This record gives sequence, structure tokens and C-alpha cells, in this order.
Amino acid sequence: MALQRFGFIVSGAGLDPGHHRSVMSSPSFTMIAVGVSNPAQGAAVAQALVEEHGVQLIELCGGFGTADTLRVQAAVTVPVGVVRYGPEVIDGMHRLFAE
Repeated sequence: MALQRFGFIVSGAGLDPGHHRSVMSSPSFTMIAVGVSNPAQGAAVAQALVEEHGVQLIELCGGFGTADTLRVQAAVTVPVGVVRYGPEVIDGMHRLFAE
């Protein structure tokens, strides 16, 4: 079966999964992106994406650490991946997230 329904969960300050979502679709592919304010919300959002929308694959933004990623993976039966950044961008990432 080809990938037809993809979910992406992004973490960002002030995002509410009940309101911050976007759908892109073509006749043969749909992507649903959902925003959460805390990666701890990811497991519940992932479950809803699978159960309510039939998502076949989920990708998490780089803001999800190992523990939150494992919780999402345990919550669903579809593959879950996570965006990671290599050492070549560490300085730029640090500048973005430094307080």
C-alpha cells in the first residue's frame, strides 16, 4: 500500500492542537500537520491522527526529545520518525533557542 495519509506534529510556544492544524491534500495524498505547545501532548495527538484520520506515518519536529518520541511511538501502531539536526548546524540552532 502506498503512503496516502501522513501526519506531522510540530512543537511551538502557544500552539493548541485543537486550533493549530493544517491539511494539504491531492487526490492521492493527504498531510495533516498539528501544532502542540508541549511535546508531552504528542502521544494523544498521534493517537487521534491514526484513529480519526487514518494516518499511516507520523513525523515529529526536532523539538521532540527522546522520551517524548518514545511515548509517541508507544501510543500508536504506525511508524514514527523524528527530524534531527546534524552537528554542522549546532551553532545556528543554539542562537535560535538561546534565552
